[in-house]
Amino acid sequence: MNAQYIGIDTSCYTTSAACAENGSIVSDRRTMLRVASGERGLRQSDGVFQHVRNLGEIMPALMADADRAKIKAVAVSTRPRPEQDSYMPVFLAGKTAAITLANALDVRLIELSHQQGHVRAALYGNEQLMGRRFLGMHISGGTTEIFTVGSNLEIGLIGGGADLHAGQLVDRVGVSLGMAFPSGKHMEVLASERSGEPAVRLPIWVRGTQCSFSGTESAAQRLIEQGADGADIAYAVYDAMARTFHKLIVNAADETGLDCVLIAGGVASSGLLRKMLRERMAKRGHVDVRFGEARLSSDNAVGIALMCQDICTGRLEA
Repeated sequence: MNAQYIGIDTSCYTTSAACAENGSIVSDRRTMLRVASGERGLRQSDGVFQHVRNLGEIMPALMADADRAKIKAVAVSTRPRPEQDSYMPVFLAGKTAAITLANALDVRLIELSHQQGHVRAALYGNEQLMGRRFLGMHISGGTTEIFTVGSNLEIGLIGGGADLHAGQLVDRVGVSLGMAFPSGKHMEVLASERSGEPAVRLPIWVRGTQCSFSGTESAAQRLIEQGADGADIAYAVYDAMARTFHKLIVNAADETGLDCVLIAGGVASSGLLRKMLRERMAKRGHVDVRFGEARLSSDNAVGIALMCQDICTGRLEA
């Protein structure tokens, strides 16, 4: 009988649970947390409350998709990064649900990190990288990091953002342009309305494998105050991210000798950013750029469920 594996993830802005079987996704249930109009984020306490409420709806739906008799283990993201001192209260909601479910089913409980889940989700469709050492990049509302990924999905941090994260840049500019939070999809639609040559170009800051987006955001906000066209500003934000990530990747590749990068995280779901970065790397880089499926780039439990299966079947060590 084929086995099934459950993954649960309660990140800063998404409640999710998934079920994997034979390396495929049986169920992927997720709900975005609600952010009040005009706000640019949530307090952790509000996030925990919403996760608890959402899990009450998501978990019954997930279990209706799964086969209880086949479930062999439950995995959960209990911290942002795979380090002992990495902590965020929002992950306690998922941990509690996972402990309860594993005990009720009398199956193994596995604790993982949110970042490893992102990498494993991006490896879905890129499994040829499994067992290899490569560069990874995690770009989201809460993280902008570039790192090495080992054969057991060990993560070795190289560098990343010194202040604002990529998703924060998009959301802050988007909210200032009158968009709802999170603003990524709205910003991308607006950017696609731009025609002709780019009218504005935002500054970027990259030193080695470190970057900063605070100056980029300040320049964008000044353009908004000056009445610049919103489509031009939105396009310029994505252009600035592509230029920044291109430099980070090339510098990290030179530093490590690795020639492949796998990019994960909610910001990586952007088709516009993918196009811009691929074009830039093709002209001025020597690194193979890989992305996971766009639908799996945002926060989700799929990577956690797949890692659960990998560990239980011996493909990865616990």
